[in-house]
Amino acid sequence: MPHRVFYQIFPLLLALFVAKPLLGQPDDSAYVRQNFTKREVYIPMRDGVRLFTSLYVPKDSSQKYPVIMQRTPYSVAPYGENAYPTTLRPTELLREGYIFAFQDVRGRWNSEGEFVNVRPNITGNNGKDIDESSDTYDTVDWLVKNLATCNGKVGIWGISYPGFYAAASIPDAHPALKAVSPQAPVTDWWIGDDFHHNGAFFFMDAFSFMYSFGRPRPKPTTVGNPPFNFPTPDAYKFYLNLGALKNVNENIYKNDIAFWNEMMEHPNYDDFWKSRTLLPHFKNVTPAVMTVGGWFDAEDLYGPLKVYDAIERQNPTAKNTLVMGPWYHGGWSRGDGDRLGYINFGSKTGVFFRETLEKVFFNHHLKGQGDGKLPEAALFDVGAAQWRMFETWRPKNTEERNLYFHPNGKLSLEAPTDAKAFDEYVSDPNKPVPYTNETRIDRSIEYMIEDQRFASRRPDVMTYQTDELTEDITLAGGIVANLFVSTSGTDADYIVKLIDVLPDTARDEYTDKPLGRRAFPAPIRLGGYEMLVRWEVMRGRYRKSYEKPEAMKPNKTEQIKLELMDVVHTFKKGHRIMIQVQNSMFPLIDRNPQKFVDIYKASDSDFQKATHRIFRSAKAPSHVKVQVLK
Repeated sequence: MPHRVFYQIFPLLLALFVAKPLLGQPDDSAYVRQNFTKREVYIPMRDGVRLFTSLYVPKDSSQKYPVIMQRTPYSVAPYGENAYPTTLRPTELLREGYIFAFQDVRGRWNSEGEFVNVRPNITGNNGKDIDESSDTYDTVDWLVKNLATCNGKVGIWGISYPGFYAAASIPDAHPALKAVSPQAPVTDWWIGDDFHHNGAFFFMDAFSFMYSFGRPRPKPTTVGNPPFNFPTPDAYKFYLNLGALKNVNENIYKNDIAFWNEMMEHPNYDDFWKSRTLLPHFKNVTPAVMTVGGWFDAEDLYGPLKVYDAIERQNPTAKNTLVMGPWYHGGWSRGDGDRLGYINFGSKTGVFFRETLEKVFFNHHLKGQGDGKLPEAALFDVGAAQWRMFETWRPKNTEERNLYFHPNGKLSLEAPTDAKAFDEYVSDPNKPVPYTNETRIDRSIEYMIEDQRFASRRPDVMTYQTDELTEDITLAGGIVANLFVSTSGTDADYIVKLIDVLPDTARDEYTDKPLGRRAFPAPIRLGGYEMLVRWEVMRGRYRKSYEKPEAMKPNKTEQIKLELMDVVHTFKKGHRIMIQVQNSMFPLIDRNPQKFVDIYKASDSDFQKATHRIFRSAKAPSHVKVQVLK
């Protein structure tokens, strides 16, 4: 969903889009009305709280049907038994013979109870204590016992926050729950999803989301909260003028957003955050699981990779599949998926996923159709513009190599030999590096694949690149940056980017762009395009421990290890591999004052310039470790 729409009409229209999008086959709307009976029910939980659930039951009662369910905090609108959505999702299952169920989670919209963000899981759900696993269990139990045409099998799916609720159904799953597909699941809001990455706060996403989503709901309702009315279309200007983070509560929120306040009181990775990750709870997994994510997902790239990995490690015999495609957040669920921004992927990747993977997965496990054979990992290689199927993830047939920093911005597999060498520059938090070259108020969905030349040209961004490659190189697996750095301050953020530099002779793309009342083919210049492949950030104070932050010692050499998440990407012959290092990415990430203070309570006067060094010597060889597919 375009991010501007995401925030400006969030949460009600977002709910319609996430739970049941407005797009589908031209006759979907008529098909839904003609073939389904809508029921609205309150399903009782073990503690007496009732959860509002919309059911769409096939009118043909001559056979039994499985249930495909989504639980969401974003509303199951439209409300009213005579109000039908334009389609039912997953749309590819609309005509396959399913009962569709959509539920407002506890404490949201029309459901009773108290809402808790990413509610902590309680191991075992046989008692009276409740969590999202027990709410799902009780819902599934009600559905299979009270729907006369149910075949006794239930599947669950969801994207983003609904992806969290899908993942939360896996621990202590109901016996009737046979298939679960967490898609871009919110998994850890401190280490890698949405609001934080390695302790660095994702400012603009948290601000816009919490302004409407985070406001209290005194009682069940079908009416959402309005979005924030930005006074300018320029996010860089708006957030810079806001100043220090504490100004948000003082000047805008007015202490009315409880979860924002909780985040501000828990800057470190303490029990508040640890209790909210599901990863340790994926044990004794019984449903088949297909976890889905996008390589260019700006919100939840961490989630799908870590959910798959946690299930695989703790349940080696579980039916566990990973799908990663060239998509933005949720992009696999709609549209062709043949391109993102200026980059063409050469095939309809979204259609391939929905028809060949998602539909096959649910139809087999819920309807018994086909052999259900899916690859262990189906991952799209953007550089080669092709799907790659792996028997294991991460693959075993790889070779570990290091990309070392050298003088004059060179990047090489050869280790440096200089006794003392470094690159030095000044970072000013009052003139931070922008995360995008666009001027917009909402966060771009394309920035994860954006041309990075705007950053390369800044003096506070260090750029290293290889010579033109003489053969294709495919990276498949994890990426770890090992930086040897120093700062004149006592804290700093370190951002590392992996970039595919297209040759100057790269062929232009053409698109139809409006010009006045007419449209003409407009060239997109791809020669020299610096395509962002992967990036990540580490807040320097957490370089040794997430739980116990530690100040950096001025001008002392420190090691920063930073995991950039997995990748499958072929750097083609004639391309270059580039690494960029910088200390800000604003306003996506909040500004680090470059002083060891509580950033959430810092004042504008705490922000200071700092001189940074990136070392590239024999004893301090800054490099990026990659896995090269043999």
